[in-house]
Amino acid sequence: MVTSVRMAPPLPLIFLLMIHGVCSQIEGVSYSPSHICALKDSTVIMNCTYTYPTGRQIMKVFWTKTLVKDREEHPDLSEDPEYSQRLQYLGDKQQNCTVRLSHVTLKDSHKYYFRFTTDKPDVKWIGKPGVTLNVTGDFDLQVESPERVTEGDSVSLTCKSSCTLTDRATFIWYRNSQPLTERRDRNNELLLQSVRREDSGRYRCAVDGHTHISPAVQLNVMYAPRNVSVLINGSGVIVEGDSVTLKCISDSNPPALNFSWFKEDETSAVGSGQSFSALQSGRFYCQAHNQHGSQRSDAVTVTVKVLGSLVILYISIGVICGAAVIIMMLIWRTRWMKKKNEKQESQTNHSRPDDDRRNAYDVELNDPVYENATAAQLDDCKPELDSSLYENLPHNKKRL
Repeated sequence: MVTSVRMAPPLPLIFLLMIHGVCSQIEGVSYSPSHICALKDSTVIMNCTYTYPTGRQIMKVFWTKTLVKDREEHPDLSEDPEYSQRLQYLGDKQQNCTVRLSHVTLKDSHKYYFRFTTDKPDVKWIGKPGVTLNVTGDFDLQVESPERVTEGDSVSLTCKSSCTLTDRATFIWYRNSQPLTERRDRNNELLLQSVRREDSGRYRCAVDGHTHISPAVQLNVMYAPRNVSVLINGSGVIVEGDSVTLKCISDSNPPALNFSWFKEDETSAVGSGQSFSALQSGRFYCQAHNQHGSQRSDAVTVTVKVLGSLVILYISIGVICGAAVIIMMLIWRTRWMKKKNEKQESQTNHSRPDDDRRNAYDVELNDPVYENATAAQLDDCKPELDSSLYENLPHNKKRL
């Protein structure tokens, strides 16, 4: 009978396994992120977590930017005059080792490490590779946005920087060079809830307190046809045999390319295309379509007149206009004759008696009967007047 015998491992191997377990528990410092780009005068938060061997007590936690040789103590930044007023430890002595550095300067561009010690003097740890901080006063901004969105959707625009900015950076957004007064941003994102066609435009972003501004990016909002209407060429009244052109217009993005024409009280379309020629009387409307929807217009009226009816209509209009002109002329002549008679009566009423007497005795010398008469003959033809009566005549009558 064969009996299997299991040999116990040698003692040195068990000791090595125990040492490996302890070391795996010590190596537990991590940074997120490991590279930070910050703007000058901004505040930086370096996120950090750590673990340590069980059964040990944490004696001291701190941050340093200097690596020294073994058995030499690393300097604590909280005791450095350049950092003591700007550095604040936000972590604890369990697992959080986050730190905040405010009012960073270009000189703060460095690599930083977290360090802790335990109650056992030989158990110390410094977290490598650390956090790399790059402080800059110059950076580039870029807006990331979808090229096309549909009305009603939610849209997010992101302001990206060549330098990974901190959460405390305040972003400013512009649409068509006008600042957006409504606060709809989340960190470096601009959120547009239920986007409208009015949200179309050119967007830029900037960081508050800095002169840098991103290039403009066009946001194109697509929407179904709106404000559909019919344009009619002329009055809509045509002669039998002629046609009138109707045109369908709309506001849509992209522009509507499909149009249907309908006549009221009819279910099927009577035409297609943006323009339509109406040959018969009725009320017509159009419907505009694009890939986002459709809308119909209000109806317009088209009236077809029979030619004979039009002739009678035009003759009637001519007769009425002619009669109106004649009546106006008669009224004007009546008024003119009345004014003329009134003027003559006025002149007659104001004539003097001497004028009547002159008319009775004056002789018109220019009469053709007396053209060949001599002065003497004319004297013989004068009536015999009493001298006394003659003396009483006015001076202008004595010439007879």
